[in-house]
Amino acid sequence: MPSGLIALLDDVAGIAKLAATSLDDVAAAAGKAGTKAAGVVIDDAAVTPNYVMGLTAERELPIIWKIAKGSIRNKLLFLLPAALLISALAPWLLPPLLMMGGAFLCFEAAEKLLEAIQGGHDVAEEALATLNSTELENQKVSSAIRTDFILSGEIMAISLGTVADKPIWEQAIVLFVVAIGITAGVYGVVGLIVKMDDIGLHLAQRASYVTRAIGRGLVKAMPILMKILSVVGTAAMLWVGGGLIVHGLHEYHLDLIPDMIHHLAQGAAQALPAVAPVADWVVNAIGAGIVGLIIGAIIVAVLHLFKKKH
Repeated sequence: MPSGLIALLDDVAGIAKLAATSLDDVAAAAGKAGTKAAGVVIDDAAVTPNYVMGLTAERELPIIWKIAKGSIRNKLLFLLPAALLISALAPWLLPPLLMMGGAFLCFEAAEKLLEAIQGGHDVAEEALATLNSTELENQKVSSAIRTDFILSGEIMAISLGTVADKPIWEQAIVLFVVAIGITAGVYGVVGLIVKMDDIGLHLAQRASYVTRAIGRGLVKAMPILMKILSVVGTAAMLWVGGGLIVHGLHEYHLDLIPDMIHHLAQGAAQALPAVAPVADWVVNAIGAGIVGLIIGAIIVAVLHLFKKKH
C-alpha cells in the first residue's frame, strides 16, 4: 500500500512537472509570438490615439475602452477561431496569408510615407465641421475597430505562424494569451499617451517648481512622442511586412532575395564580431525593410494608377 501510494504520488509529481513544462512552453511561445508581431503592435499604438483627437478630454478614456472591447471581440470571437480552423484544416493557407498580410503592411507604410511627402488633408477637421459630438464619437469608434480588425488579423496570423508546429490546444492558448496581452498592453499605452497632456497640465499647476517643470515637459513632449511613434510604427511595418514576404519566398524555395539578405547579414556579423548578433539583426531588418518599401511602393503605384483610370 505505501509503495502504491508512493508510486501514485510519483505519477502525480510527473504529471505536474509535465504540466509546468507545457506552461513554460506556452509562455515562451506567447512571448515569441508577441515579439514577432511587434511591428503591428507599435503601429497599432501609434495609430489609435488619432481616433480621440478632436473630442473632449472626459470622453477620451471611454472611447479607448470601447475600441479595446471591440479589439478583444475581433480577436477572440472571429480571428482566433478562424486561425485555429486554418491551422487544423488548411495549414497550407498560412504562408500565402502571411505574405498577403505582409504586403498589406508594406502598402500601409508606403501610403503613409507618400502622404507625409505630399502633405495630406486634415480628416479630423473635416469631420468636426460636419458631425455632432455623438456622431463623431461613433464614427471614430467604428473606424478604429475596423482598422483594429486588420491589424489584429496580422497579429494573430504572425502569432499562428510562430506556433504552427505546436499542438492545436497549445496554439489556442498562445493565441488567447497574445490576444489578451497585446490588447491590454496596446490600449493601456494608448490611454497613457492620450492623457499625457492632461497629466502634464495637472502637474504644471502644482506648487513645486520641479513638479511644474515635469508637467510642462510632458505637455511639450506629447506632439514629439506622437511623431516618434508614427515614424517607428511605419518603419516597423516595413520591417515586419518585408520580413513576412522574405520568409514566404524562402518557404516556396524562391531563395534569391532571402539568400542575399542572409549573406549580407552574415558578412556584417563576421566584420563586427563584438556585436555580431546585433549586426546580423540590423542587416536582416534593413533588408526586409527595403523589400517591404519596394513591394509597398509598387502596390501604391498600381492602386493610384487604377484610381486615375476610374
